[in-house]
Amino acid sequence: MRVLFATSEVFPLIKTGGLADVSGSLPTALQNLGVDIRILVPGYPSVLKQLVNLRHVASLSNLPVIEHAELMMGMISETKVNVLVIKAAGLYERDGGPYVDVNGQEWLDNPVRFGILSKVAAIISGPNSPIPNWQPDIVHCNDWQTGLAPAYMKLVEHTQAKSVISLHNMAFQGCYAPGWLSTLALPHTNFAVEGFEYHGQLSFLKAGIFYADAITTVSPSYAKEIQTAEFGFGLEGLLSKRGNELKGILNGIETDEWNPEFDPHLIKTYSANKLAGKKLVKSALQERLGLQIDASAPLLGVVSRLTHQKGLDMLVPILQELVDSGCQLALLGSGETTLENAFRQLANSNPNKISVTIGYNEPLSHQIMAGCDMFIMPSRFEPCGLNQLYGLAYGTPPIVNATGGLADSVVDTNIVTFKNKTANGFVMSEASPASLLSCIKQALNVFNNDESAWRQIQKNGMLQNLSWDKSALEYLAEYKKLMQ
Repeated sequence: MRVLFATSEVFPLIKTGGLADVSGSLPTALQNLGVDIRILVPGYPSVLKQLVNLRHVASLSNLPVIEHAELMMGMISETKVNVLVIKAAGLYERDGGPYVDVNGQEWLDNPVRFGILSKVAAIISGPNSPIPNWQPDIVHCNDWQTGLAPAYMKLVEHTQAKSVISLHNMAFQGCYAPGWLSTLALPHTNFAVEGFEYHGQLSFLKAGIFYADAITTVSPSYAKEIQTAEFGFGLEGLLSKRGNELKGILNGIETDEWNPEFDPHLIKTYSANKLAGKKLVKSALQERLGLQIDASAPLLGVVSRLTHQKGLDMLVPILQELVDSGCQLALLGSGETTLENAFRQLANSNPNKISVTIGYNEPLSHQIMAGCDMFIMPSRFEPCGLNQLYGLAYGTPPIVNATGGLADSVVDTNIVTFKNKTANGFVMSEASPASLLSCIKQALNVFNNDESAWRQIQKNGMLQNLSWDKSALEYLAEYKKLMQ
């Protein structure tokens, strides 16, 4: 089976969030199952720099705005997955990120940049493909950035291939003024409720949901949640209508990348049966971050975007009380300025107790995940979430809100779950500071007073199979269903 996996970011080439992790891991797992898979990604500078054996494959023509581009192919050296790259210097070879410039402002031509990504996916899958010897049976699209691909496939390129769209986060929909229709050569007749029109705008995400042959999302709970007004962001009606074609498949994690037994970023590796190394990682982390080196101080970890969605504003009003009771905090992330400043202020008031690192740092994220005693993730909504899975793998029980993939992966500790050995974390009763505080206190109670119970909770998480193997089989089953 041939699959074209179209995405706007892929780890380790380019990453802003969880989409990159999925785009790096899922194709690898599918390739291991015998799928002939190629990733399609824009030719950002870091992509062109890191791929091995990068070579010209074809010339692309009839593209919106730029007319021509070059299609190249290389390989991710770590995973041996082939990557098709759209080389268009004027569009993708810029300073800044995939979506924003160096000042954090959205690129004004994003509709063209990702419209072309979608268009190229459709062209490769169609009768006029520039790659005559490789045509996909399935085009797997991801989020709004590739949402126009199913529309181009059906309405413009008239392809035989089937399309799947994976929804990683409904909050981002790629909505733009209707003037872009002509620029992107989309049929005006489909700018309608039964098409890609959304409140007078062109919606990339709605196009994907409306025209794709199948829809997946990244956890079973999120698949249900997005069919409600609270989580559907205005598209719940369409998603409910397509409910039969919508399937939630829980993400896995890249166990080669995230495994405390072999993690090169850790001063000492450890496993479920040899947890002693985790204590050394904790003291090394405390030293690195300028925290008081104290094995008995409960060290809370946060690695996150600092946004309303992630719920970390709920940690701000209760943090001083936690610190006063003996806790420490190691935070890594960036986002809303007000939140960044609130955490900075708390760090300034509590030297040696709170460490705040604003930005992105891959090695430090591993060290926090391994060195902390518990991982704080109170998201208001979370399609899947990967960090709680990393927490489970690293024996750092997650403290989460009961939503989306968090609800599907974290089992609250209580008498029943502890007894049947499924307890692997702590779950809030609602999204509020009071509930978060109560949940952390419940975890602290076990951590401070019952070492063997805490070790059991750690092991329950660490001994789970969190790899992509099971999820990849579910995606493969979806592909096969479409082929039939």
